[in-house]
Amino acid sequence: MSILQAGLKFNENGLIPAIVQDFQTKDVLMLAYMSEESIKETEATGYATYFSRSRQELWKKGATSGHLQRVKHMAFDCDKDAILIQVEQAGVACHTGSWSCFEDVPKPESVLEHIFKTLEDRKANPKEGSYTTYLFEKGIDKILKKVGEESAEIIIGAKNEGIEEMVSEISDLVYHVSVLMVEKGATLDDVKKVLAGRMEVS
Repeated sequence: MSILQAGLKFNENGLIPAIVQDFQTKDVLMLAYMSEESIKETEATGYATYFSRSRQELWKKGATSGHLQRVKHMAFDCDKDAILIQVEQAGVACHTGSWSCFEDVPKPESVLEHIFKTLEDRKANPKEGSYTTYLFEKGIDKILKKVGEESAEIIIGAKNEGIEEMVSEISDLVYHVSVLMVEKGATLDDVKKVLAGRMEVS
């Protein structure tokens, strides 16, 4: 069912304010405006599309930056003159590079981001007895060998009953791939941008 069927109240310019919230963290990311056409486009594509008051045209959030907003849920307030959009945010929401357009809303740190920070610190500040330090010291060939080994072990684990072994091996692979990325200077944002682009055309 389209949210338009609820009888939304648009202003004199045919627009309605939309509060954008991160689906998982519940952070308020931004305030934008939507027209009937942009709502239809959002519902059709599954990605947030707004109306630019300055350019007087539709704009798909993240179309150029890759910071797309995959819509998870849309709702309206009791007066039907405002919309709440909960999204899965790729990258950051604000054009300034901040997680949110509102001040003092820090970007949440995921487990992967924490791992990356730890790996980057270990590469910059080697620690005796650390397995991560050992991998960085051995270099790219050793790291690639471990990535290959863990990939093969996922296949073996997936053939067995249950998911415990497979999940454990996937975790090992994620760790070693993260070490590889840090070694090569790649970031999580690099991967997110590629994935966001693929989601857009899938």
